[in-house]
Amino acid sequence: MTTAQPESQGRTIGSLLRGWRKTRSLSQLALAQEAEVSPRHICFLETGRARPSREMVMLLCRVLDVPLRERNGLLLAAGFAPAYTEARLEAPELGAVQAALLAILRQQEPFPAVVMNRHWDIVHANEGALRFFRLLLGLRAAEPANVVRLMFDPDGLRPHVTNWEAVAEALVQRVHREAVGYVRDPATATLLAEVLAYPGVPGRLTRLNLAAPSVPVIPVRFEKDNQAFNYFSTVTTLGTPQDVTLQELRIECFFPADAATEDRARALRDSDRGA
Repeated sequence: MTTAQPESQGRTIGSLLRGWRKTRSLSQLALAQEAEVSPRHICFLETGRARPSREMVMLLCRVLDVPLRERNGLLLAAGFAPAYTEARLEAPELGAVQAALLAILRQQEPFPAVVMNRHWDIVHANEGALRFFRLLLGLRAAEPANVVRLMFDPDGLRPHVTNWEAVAEALVQRVHREAVGYVRDPATATLLAEVLAYPGVPGRLTRLNLAAPSVPVIPVRFEKDNQAFNYFSTVTTLGTPQDVTLQELRIECFFPADAATEDRARALRDSDRGA
């Protein structure tokens, strides 16, 4: 098990607190009220006139909903040891979590479900997802997959998504929010630049739209060889994790939006068993 490496190394604790406060659109007064401390103390912390205790850093991180990876960065900037570790997903200590993830994926059968890391790379997929990817992508389904890249690539899933612009907009706005937060994630920013450079991507998708709502359920309509699959997808995360890797995992499950899709998914499973 290792200690998570934050993206915020080298910055002062005052600048980090100020940056996260502004990212959350809070005034010093609002933050002080939420944390039940004086606005003067918040001002002194941000300007470097006062040094926070470890407990104060943890309190403000909770109030500001700072991701665990970056909480470590704030602790380091304040002169304290990191509080959160970052285990490899396959590490023995995460065995129970792995078992739970695989159980969720099995429960979703015969409909697709995948587990993704912080950069949208698929780290686990159930048989329903593998069958569906083989149907849509053929031999490319065996390649390492990234959900964002697959959705935007003209040679990926994009040609088979009949409501692609709506799905792409909902997805890319979520990626925008992760890539342009106060602590910029270089890998996510690189992925974003790559997919937005694909041909045929509407210009409006290149910009973060803070007014756009974050949609918890996304309808996705696929079509291949005159077969239509109408799904809606949900992306969930693990609750109250104390490890960086676990906090950054996402589980995307696809549910049939109509009886025809449910029947086709079951038929696809049955044909795969008979192959």
